[in-house]
Amino acid sequence: MDTPLPLTPPGAASSATTRATLRDRLARGSDSAWVAPAHVGVLALAAFVYVFNLTVSGYANTFYSMAAQAAASDWSAWFWGSLDQSNFITVDKPPLATMAMGLSVRLFGLSSWSILLPEAIFGVATIAVLYAIVRRTAGPAAATIAALVATLTPAAVLIFRYNNPDALLTLLLVLAAWAFMRALSDGRLRWPIVAALLVGLAFNTKFLQAYLVLPAFVIVYLYAAPIALRRRLLALGVALLVVLVSSAWWVLAVQLTPVDLRPYIGGSTDGTAVQLLFGYDGLGRIFGELTGGAALRSTEGLFYSPALGVPGAFGGDPGPLRMFNRDFGGQVGWLLPFAAIGAMASLTLRFRAPRTDLPRAAVLMWTLWLAVHFLVFSLMGGIIHSYYVVVLAPAIGALVGTGTVDLWRARTTHRRLAGMSLAAAIAVTATVAWDLLNRTPDFLPGLAAVVLIVGITAALVIALLALMPASTTGSVARNAGRLSLAAVVAGLVVGLAGPSAYALDAMSTSFSGGDPSAGPSSTHGVFRGLPGGAPSDRGSRPPPNPGGPPINGGGPIATGFDPSHPGGLNAAELAYLVANRGSARWIVAASASNQAAPIQLATGQPVMAMGGFNGSDPVPSLDQLKAYIASGQLRFIIAAGAGLGGFGQGFGQVTGMSGWVRSNCEIVVIAASTSTALYDCAGAAVTLK
Repeated sequence: MDTPLPLTPPGAASSATTRATLRDRLARGSDSAWVAPAHVGVLALAAFVYVFNLTVSGYANTFYSMAAQAAASDWSAWFWGSLDQSNFITVDKPPLATMAMGLSVRLFGLSSWSILLPEAIFGVATIAVLYAIVRRTAGPAAATIAALVATLTPAAVLIFRYNNPDALLTLLLVLAAWAFMRALSDGRLRWPIVAALLVGLAFNTKFLQAYLVLPAFVIVYLYAAPIALRRRLLALGVALLVVLVSSAWWVLAVQLTPVDLRPYIGGSTDGTAVQLLFGYDGLGRIFGELTGGAALRSTEGLFYSPALGVPGAFGGDPGPLRMFNRDFGGQVGWLLPFAAIGAMASLTLRFRAPRTDLPRAAVLMWTLWLAVHFLVFSLMGGIIHSYYVVVLAPAIGALVGTGTVDLWRARTTHRRLAGMSLAAAIAVTATVAWDLLNRTPDFLPGLAAVVLIVGITAALVIALLALMPASTTGSVARNAGRLSLAAVVAGLVVGLAGPSAYALDAMSTSFSGGDPSAGPSSTHGVFRGLPGGAPSDRGSRPPPNPGGPPINGGGPIATGFDPSHPGGLNAAELAYLVANRGSARWIVAASASNQAAPIQLATGQPVMAMGGFNGSDPVPSLDQLKAYIASGQLRFIIAAGAGLGGFGQGFGQVTGMSGWVRSNCEIVVIAASTSTALYDCAGAAVTLK
């Protein structure tokens, strides 16, 4: 790492007569008294933001909470990622995230806290690792800024308090970046192998999304690793092999296990992990061309409304400004321009550095990380959730922190260029924040105007001071330096004002379902009508949790469900199912996880989620359903209202089920029954082909 550029502006008094200032303390880095308190403070802030009021969302995404409960009850369900402990069907992702939650539930018991605590821990760990990476390559000031930016990114605040797989995915990828930077610093083969292992673990958290960091790792290592080219190529070959092996273990386990000894792989059309990997969870996400049972998953997050599954109704239309539209802008768009300007500035200032210059390699790695994710998320035509962008938070934080410090230091050698670049970054950031905040005029009225005024003022001050004659000396130069520093701090503060407001809102809001979004719903903005900038018609969050005591004392039932009527059943109906389960494999069969999960979480008994996530998976077939009933493995089937949940919605795999159940099973009537139809199929006349 090269010696940091001095922070004292031109014309200042000599070091023998100049008193220690804040700028001097920043320059001394680890020798400064502020470093340790700043480090502890930013980690304490992350812990507070991610842990305080953590259980406000109850069981949050009950799809994964159901799997966590199953994982804590049965080791086979833990390994496969099954939705129920009887291993009927899995979640539509690889199992590493549900494994972590399952261990927590096994250790602490089933509750909202035990399910969500691992996500908060992943978040704090992500910030700690990011701080370590940036401090090693750009110093403590840049690391502190990077950690603050990443901590308060709204998507990060949401996901590190929520039980979707993206929290663990982000931590594993940042850990891979840490190992990768170690590989660039000493050239030993062990570190590319460690980075590859971590990417493989990330793959087993969310499949192909983990590989989006690989272009950055490969390009930067090939260019900047401090070893000969032949050894670089050899190390990359070994790392590639390790990535493939560490990625493939679960997929191979699925493929090599007979279908009657494992659950159906949710989200696939044929029950295999390979089809899920390259279909619904792979190319289908990129190109939006899904077939078979997964085709109707384009409505994911729209709560089973196929009529809403139209182009542009989910994540906005693909395009270069998608990251600033209604769905994504408030989640991650605030400091994207600052990160871009910071990246260009840092790379320009270090243009003549040696090939192996570690700070430049770090900036290049984070820039490529950000660019690849930005392009893929902006242009992909399949299912995309706004919370995916949580993986951008570490890169944005690193580039903002490094770019700010590099530009500040460059005032000694590139006074006008550095000053004008800082001014531009702050001005653009304030303008973007003003637009994002103006989309929700009822959310903290006046904040948008304050951010714009203070940000533009700070930018003007920095620009004007940068244009001062370089020959300025004495107290004028010292005062100008202090004023510039104050303006930069003010610019960063207003840049974080909007994300901080969204963070506070997310900390106090109850989220549920598969498509949560931090902050208020937005309807305005200058990006409307531009490619990728049209907002969707979908609300940004589901209804709030109505509260109430849990059925089984294990924590509130999922947000969006009445805790006293999980899955549409009341306490008497749940008690009836528990009392009459007998030797059945499942307490009841429900239509899709949305109905099955609250019942399983309330009773602790396995529930068959017919059709998997949203009822579109091709299991069970009618013959399979009859076989389960005939063998005594299944007795009860429930359905909301007159229909049978997924039944009657046009999904091919359930054609004929509704009529057969109604014709052959008896409706159970219990005192104070709900409108949910509960069918008892114990006496059904079953004829199998």
